[in-house]
Amino acid sequence: MKQVVTFGEIMMRLSPPLNYRFAQASGFEITYGGGDANVGASLAGLGVPAAHVTCFPSNDLGHAAAQQFRALGVTMDATVYEGDRLGLYFLEVGAGMRPSKVVYDRANSAFANLDPAKFNWDEILKDAGWLHWTGITPAISASTAEATRQAIAAARRLGLTVSADVNYRRNLWQYGQSAQRVMSELVQGCDVVVCSENDAEDLFGIVPEPGKDNKFVSVARQVMARFPQIKQVITTRRNTHSASHNGLKGIYYDGQQFLETVTHEINPIVDRIGGGDAFMAGFIYGSLAYEHPQQALNFGVAASALKHTIHGDINLVTVAEVEEIMKGNTSGRLVR
Repeated sequence: MKQVVTFGEIMMRLSPPLNYRFAQASGFEITYGGGDANVGASLAGLGVPAAHVTCFPSNDLGHAAAQQFRALGVTMDATVYEGDRLGLYFLEVGAGMRPSKVVYDRANSAFANLDPAKFNWDEILKDAGWLHWTGITPAISASTAEATRQAIAAARRLGLTVSADVNYRRNLWQYGQSAQRVMSELVQGCDVVVCSENDAEDLFGIVPEPGKDNKFVSVARQVMARFPQIKQVITTRRNTHSASHNGLKGIYYDGQQFLETVTHEINPIVDRIGGGDAFMAGFIYGSLAYEHPQQALNFGVAASALKHTIHGDINLVTVAEVEEIMKGNTSGRLVR
């Protein structure tokens, strides 16, 4: 398999232990993660060569974050070290009827202030086969949006597959450019997108056509008509019974066929952060390893379901473990 390259911010995550609330915390557990980087780290764990591109402050925290991802098998050779601070986010893990909460502290991070000229994308992508990004990255600042645009343009020149989780975060778009304009330009260069009906409406003004029973297919068809490069639209469906119990399935449309998976009941949830990234990583792996998109979709959702049982942002699972879930082996019986 050729290398998969991801691009985006990595933050330090600070969480109270167990299910403590922020007000109860006397200390925090430290992990690292970011929507795009989580995909790369998950792929590395599945045996796919993965590299992540980012900007860290040139201090001990930036180097510690890079080392964490290197330890997971992710190549970090294109990392730029400059700027003053590492972005942070604080997670309070919910339970039962109490939802989890996230507080971000990422303003003026090194990544937000990166210089797009520091990334030689033709060199970075020369041995790669796939580029993945998320809508979080161009939402952070004008410079991160420009770097994303340059990465996609280089990937197209070099013939890579390009994927994006459009991942609309309304509160991030604060630098004077509209998400609708920026994302429409960037998505034009994508082959695969994760895009729900809500994202399609918020970003592209696309809504289900009247009288259509399958609203996802209606929206996906319109997305593909507006952005002809897109060949596959995928997303997940989540039934939230409580913070500790969700049902999850995947859906897919490629202009010809609509596919869906079984619903995985996840109970109890240990940590749902990174579940969408695990789905994307699983779908990329499945697209590279299997012949049929149904298998890729099944693998993606099974991988995401397993991620909900693992602390931290990153899906620390093997191909064999995911394939057991795909076979329906979900009893959690002790393996000796």
